[in-house]
Amino acid sequence: MITRFGSLFAGHVDLDNEGLEGTAANDRWLSDAYLATVFPKSEAIARLMDRTGYDTFWLAEHHFQREGYECIPNVLLLALHLCHVTKNIRVGCGFNIAPMWHPIRMAEDYATVDWLTNGRVIFGVGRGYHTREVESFGAPLLDQDANRELFEEQVDLIFKSFNERAFSHQGKHYTIPPAVPYRGYELKEITLVPRPKTLPVECWQPVVSASPRALDFMAKHDIRGIIGGGAAPGGANEKVVNAFREARARAGREGAPGEGLCIGFSFHIADSVEQGIKEATPFFEENIKMFAPLGFVPGLTPEQIDAVADPKRARAANLPTLRNAVKAGTWLIGPPELITEQLMEIQHKYPGLEVVNVGQPVGTPQAVILEQLERFSAQVMPAFKTT
Repeated sequence: MITRFGSLFAGHVDLDNEGLEGTAANDRWLSDAYLATVFPKSEAIARLMDRTGYDTFWLAEHHFQREGYECIPNVLLLALHLCHVTKNIRVGCGFNIAPMWHPIRMAEDYATVDWLTNGRVIFGVGRGYHTREVESFGAPLLDQDANRELFEEQVDLIFKSFNERAFSHQGKHYTIPPAVPYRGYELKEITLVPRPKTLPVECWQPVVSASPRALDFMAKHDIRGIIGGGAAPGGANEKVVNAFREARARAGREGAPGEGLCIGFSFHIADSVEQGIKEATPFFEENIKMFAPLGFVPGLTPEQIDAVADPKRARAANLPTLRNAVKAGTWLIGPPELITEQLMEIQHKYPGLEVVNVGQPVGTPQAVILEQLERFSAQVMPAFKTT
């Protein structure tokens, strides 16, 4: 049963000249001052969500994006601030990209924030998908096998540091602690200081490839999965939901369909489906311009991907439309009664599902985000509140 709603904000600033005929993604180069408007924008969204009864505001970690699409380089720092200017809402790390961190540094920083916010920040990890980001930090991404190998060792180490009073680790990438003398003794183990106040640590990870290896690794650590949000298309993909449940069962974590998952949807409330499609199409198209060249718009040919970068050719490239996304179930558009009905159907199909994320794609202006989240809280969420 759906009992909690959140929203993921990947960190885009307000953009002008959007849509397929608008400014090409690679041609955007914004000033430092304008890129920094992501921080008051994040605060405005967090304050509204806190006031209107949402559970979690998810933030994404990204780097070097002078185009203005994903501009939050340190989720934990921003989460700490947002918890200090709100009262109840939790802030989720959606996600800290482990290959760009030293794993113990990430564990320490999260634990510190956990203490300073009294458990209001939710831990989350991901592998990354921008070569410009991950490879610039000296970690592999083009080599996906090496990326996953590094990520898995890092997460193993992070959970060891959370769960053990003192620990040591010897792996391919890390030997911790090093065998060095320290204050009269040979160092053999170390302690995370502080360990998190909230144990066990609740951890989330994006479900993208849904490969058996990835899902089994998540199940091993009881990592919950988020489907959709940011680059990944949302919606309740039955194959993915079932694969996630089967992996948890293999790890001895039997549960109802949807248990341990959060399913994300983009949405736009309007008087009619047609009106909603008309209003949200520029934002949908800007999202395609951002993510198609990164391989996150499935089914495109190389020629179509190339055309996305050219405002003169993009419209004629037969690219996916928002109408296609509504039909596929990744977008919820129309009157609030229709969106409520669609979510009720999802709830019936996946009785173990408790958490749903709703939000707007990269490119949506702050005013529209705030208006849409306010309407959703008033016109859709009450149908799912338990007495």
